[in-house]
Amino acid sequence: MGLDYEHMIKARAHKGGVRIGKTPKKLASILLKNGIEHVLMFSLLISILETCSKSDIEIENGFLSEYDFIYAVNKQTEYKCKPGYITADGKTSGSITCLQSGWSAQPSCIKSCDMPVFENAKTKSNSTWFKLNDKLNYECFVGYENKFKRSKGSIVCENDGWSAMPSCYERECRIPKMEKYLVADPKKEKYKVGDVLKFSCRPGLIRVGPDSVQCYHFGWSPKLPICKDQVQSCGHPPELLNGKVKGVKKEVYGHSEIVEYSCDPRLLIKGPNKIQCVDGEWTTMPICIEEERTCGDIPELEHGYAQPAAPPHHHGDSVVFNCTETFTMIGHSSITCVSGTWSQLPQCIEVELDSCPPPPQIPNAHIMTTTVKYKDGEKVSILCQENYLTQQTEEIVCKDGRWQSIPRCVEKIPCSQPPDINHGTIEYSRFSEERKEAIESRVHEHGSKLNYICEDGYRLSGEGAVTCHMGKWSSPPLCVGLPCGPPPLIRDGAVSRQLDSYQYGEEVTYDCSEGFGIDGPAFIKCVGGKWSTAPECIRTDCFNLPRVGIAILTGQRKDSYSSGEQLTYKCPPHYQLNGSNTVTCINGKWIGEPTCIDNSCVNPPRVKNATIISRQMVKYQSGERVRYECNKPFEIFGEVEVMCLNGTWTEPPQCKDSTGKCGPPPPIDNGDITSFPLPAYAPYSSVEYQCQSLYQLQGNKKITCRNGQWSEPPKCLNACVISEEIMENKNIMFKWIGKQKLYSPSGSMVEFKCKYGYRPTPSKPFRTMCNDGKLEYPMCTRSYG
Repeated sequence: MGLDYEHMIKARAHKGGVRIGKTPKKLASILLKNGIEHVLMFSLLISILETCSKSDIEIENGFLSEYDFIYAVNKQTEYKCKPGYITADGKTSGSITCLQSGWSAQPSCIKSCDMPVFENAKTKSNSTWFKLNDKLNYECFVGYENKFKRSKGSIVCENDGWSAMPSCYERECRIPKMEKYLVADPKKEKYKVGDVLKFSCRPGLIRVGPDSVQCYHFGWSPKLPICKDQVQSCGHPPELLNGKVKGVKKEVYGHSEIVEYSCDPRLLIKGPNKIQCVDGEWTTMPICIEEERTCGDIPELEHGYAQPAAPPHHHGDSVVFNCTETFTMIGHSSITCVSGTWSQLPQCIEVELDSCPPPPQIPNAHIMTTTVKYKDGEKVSILCQENYLTQQTEEIVCKDGRWQSIPRCVEKIPCSQPPDINHGTIEYSRFSEERKEAIESRVHEHGSKLNYICEDGYRLSGEGAVTCHMGKWSSPPLCVGLPCGPPPLIRDGAVSRQLDSYQYGEEVTYDCSEGFGIDGPAFIKCVGGKWSTAPECIRTDCFNLPRVGIAILTGQRKDSYSSGEQLTYKCPPHYQLNGSNTVTCINGKWIGEPTCIDNSCVNPPRVKNATIISRQMVKYQSGERVRYECNKPFEIFGEVEVMCLNGTWTEPPQCKDSTGKCGPPPPIDNGDITSFPLPAYAPYSSVEYQCQSLYQLQGNKKITCRNGQWSEPPKCLNACVISEEIMENKNIMFKWIGKQKLYSPSGSMVEFKCKYGYRPTPSKPFRTMCNDGKLEYPMCTRSYG
């Protein structure tokens, strides 16, 4: 009798906590039925009961990394996530174990985003990865902003990655609007934050306001200056309550001069301590306020002592220190009480006053008479030889046993030719022509001075001479143009703006009286105290009629015509007008030339297998027709007549075998053929279709007549009109800001994304195609937490 395998299998399974289904029982029955009682087969069956199958588990967005299909109990295996997905603890892989009850846990792979690359921005987050719908805040570097013109922003981890790149761009300033006499340097299209723009005025004008402005994140600051030809001076500076002006007061202060104030003892100055004279007015004054805070005890100075001073120590009070013998002081000898705090203490350091040996003999200097020793602080003068110059100081000092600041004697370098200036030259009036040539050709010694003079109509601005110093000339002066008086009068014209005086470079414009026009440039310019050549006003009427061939004047002829007046022409019978039918009088000249061309036809087109049945002529006028008739057994296709239209015959018919002809081409929705339809078409004739506006043609646009049948016509597919109302109801928006197209042709793709604060539902894809006017919209629901 065989062993009771079924009973043994059940007992073994029960002991191991494994539930027996139909499969093990059926397998045991099969084994018994076939008389298989081998112990090895029994062991194999028991091992099957204690395994896990790969098919028992499904990992969304992941997979088991091993290739085995069956795993034994207590066997641990690794699973991996697809790219862009991670485990719940932020790793790209994890492990599960086969237990007697099945797999240990259901693994999961969730969507993730890596830390993005920041461009001119930073974040406070320390995370290296982010889950779906996680928001990452970032902040632009100082002086930078994102595309929304903000210094802060955020991005969201979406199915396709980050919603945007955390990029910031440098803030910029545009060139400010300036008055025409103000010159800016450097002049560019854009300026970075921190860039400085300097200003100067055109020659002969004075700047009123700051000499420069700076680009900030909010724009330019301070306010731009202006240019004036004259500025006012200022009188006495205003009195400051509990304060006074530093230095000696003057009766008159020129434009841009500065005055400095100081407050009485124990008072604190609030605001800038300097004011400036700007075109006759002083800038805002400071005020002197009482500082109630006092300073504590006088600090102790190591190796030093302070002169006695009784407390309390108010703002502005000073204390003087001295060092004890054999110590010397470094820093200021006094400290001051400033808003309740003492200023920095000096230091007392120990010194040994060493004597100095004889000073060194300096190359290219006169030999010095020296002694054996020099005391600390003793000075020796240096005298250079002829044609040499002392560089730095002319004295050396004995200090701490060493000679300090030893100078050099450098050769006096001559200068080459002096700089040229516009509208000016070197003054040669005191020299002969030979002397002038000598000055122009030779070099100039160190210390040489040359004077400049200006051309007629110009005056010197600045120092009128240049000086040679060590091979370089000092800055030359400028020759600025003199102003001009009133502009000259012209006959039959007047100037647009009449003043008593005009600055160098200013322009005025002339206007002519009615019936007259400007001959030459309408403006003149003030150059060096003189005006450029003024224009003339000439008559602008036309007197003789233009030559226009056989064209006929339609209106009444006159003796003269005003500038801007038009004449209209027409052509005689059987002639066609080529071009405009008008001519215009412009400043005494006729503009335009109507041309009449013959619009008749000759020789009507020959048609194969056809005969002209109309009366034939040498010439046919526009609108006349010629009729055709086909020879038997041919049949006519097309219009039986041709017509002469403006010198050209219309399309002639064809005479062909009628076998296999086609009727009119089939109509299509939202489209039509490009040619005029005919009642019949010859074999192998073709027509083309075109769709109405906003429709997309699908298929071959050309069809052909074959064996009496037309080939398959195309279709006109409808376009999709994106509904903003549906988008609002489904909480979606266009994914790309630059591609917000409410109209999309059939076959084009449209991409959406969730609005901020919403998450996608798995209903429809977010990238969808327009198909013949139909579009499927995805949907988003509000995200919580």
